[in-house]
Amino acid sequence: MFEKRQGIVVWLHSLKHVKMLRKFGNVHYVSKRLKYVVLYCNIDVVEQTLQKLSTYSFVKLAEPSYKPFLKLEFETKVDKAKEYDYKLGL
Repeated sequence: MFEKRQGIVVWLHSLKHVKMLRKFGNVHYVSKRLKYVVLYCNIDVVEQTLQKLSTYSFVKLAEPSYKPFLKLEFETKVDKAKEYDYKLGL
């Protein structure tokens, strides 16, 4: 039902060509001050999109987001000294 998506951060020389980036995916955010665009596309076409974007003269750098590959469930690490104090009821 849902397709896997991945973000791409595109650093630009000028913001004139932001509208042209819509054909590569959904433009999620445009930073006017730092001149970058965050766009999302399907995870299976990310490599082709990065190669295509790097050929344009107005693109400084295009880099993928690594969020889909990171583990987002975190474990708590209990300090043994504090655990002992909690058991005593201090």
